[in-house]
Amino acid sequence: MLKEKIQLIRKDNKAIYLVGPIKLPVNLDGETIVFQWYCWLLCDEILEDTNRIIDKLSSVNLAEMQQSSVLVYGDFEHAEEVLIRMHSICHTGDIFGSKRCDCGFQLKESMRIITSHGAGALFYLANHEGRGIGLFSKAMAYVLQENGLDTVEANIKLGFVDDARNYDDAIQVLKALRQKPVSLITNNPRKLEALKESGMNVSERMPIWGDVSEFNKKYLQTKIERSGHLMEMAQDEQPL
Repeated sequence: MLKEKIQLIRKDNKAIYLVGPIKLPVNLDGETIVFQWYCWLLCDEILEDTNRIIDKLSSVNLAEMQQSSVLVYGDFEHAEEVLIRMHSICHTGDIFGSKRCDCGFQLKESMRIITSHGAGALFYLANHEGRGIGLFSKAMAYVLQENGLDTVEANIKLGFVDDARNYDDAIQVLKALRQKPVSLITNNPRKLEALKESGMNVSERMPIWGDVSEFNKKYLQTKIERSGHLMEMAQDEQPL
């Protein structure tokens, strides 16, 4: 049953195991939308035998390790024009609906845009919390932010770089699922650069701004002024 659902993607001397597609009915704005869901795992050991892969799972505590996944909609492999979103996990925004950032809005809005378009994929990157510093460090960064530091200053004060995220594994999975060009939903030029540097053909970039409030205006302003995010926003949504 599992053999046909596990794909091996070689990455240098490591292996990315991609499991799927799996039908995933999702409640989006009160309507049930069926996506095809994949999950992947990066391993140091390359195993081609499915039974050996399964045997090793019980000896590895995957619940304490983060795994990423991707929601695919429509004929992602063959459609002429598809939209993709490389979405970094945000525990506070995606789960609790925090207004300190715009992550929860971007997650749901990307799903709406992709389904409206007819074909696309949302990559949910689990090791990107707090721009790659982890949830606990992000909580400490929030304490510093409540004492006047901006997002970039807080991360650097804790000994991290401004943005430690890496997109290599997600791009390898993307290439395994599609060879044709993609359009990227993002405001972040670093995501665009990562895709282009990998040789992926990106035909267009679609901005995604919204849900501006008193709670996240400084956060959004820092994205633009300190992190170089590209600003295309309605006049009444400007954080500046």
